[in-house]
Amino acid sequence: MPSPALTMAPKLGAIAVVYHDARFLLVQRGKDPGRGLWGFPGGHVELGETAIEAAVRELREETGVIAQADGYLTNVDVIARNLSGAVDYQYLIAAVRCSYLEGEAVAADDAADVAWVSLAQMEDGVFALSEDVLRVARLRAEMTDEGRCPFP
Repeated sequence: MPSPALTMAPKLGAIAVVYHDARFLLVQRGKDPGRGLWGFPGGHVELGETAIEAAVRELREETGVIAQADGYLTNVDVIARNLSGAVDYQYLIAAVRCSYLEGEAVAADDAADVAWVSLAQMEDGVFALSEDVLRVARLRAEMTDEGRCPFP
């Protein structure tokens, strides 16, 4: 029988980085891993779906907000290890830059709560953030709508 490490494989996820009126749309995770932490709406990329399509779909499912994907912003590696150093799970998460179109943000699907949050609130620690959320938010905030994205 193969070891669990040999049967496990990294998973692909996508997050929607929606920046509107100088605030980011964040969700509070309702499930583990990261239950209670705040981050960008997102989830698994399904077979046959692009990461861009997944980000827009997950955004709608988790918050009811409709957005247009404007391209890739960056990638986030999430590698969780247990006390012995073995990998419990690994994700490559595509951060997708999105423009708000419509919808009232409400917590749905596996989101416990939802909020429009300024960069200053994130930096001040008002919200308990998942790892890399602040880094991704700063990257997006540095861009103007006409600015260049690191990835096409």
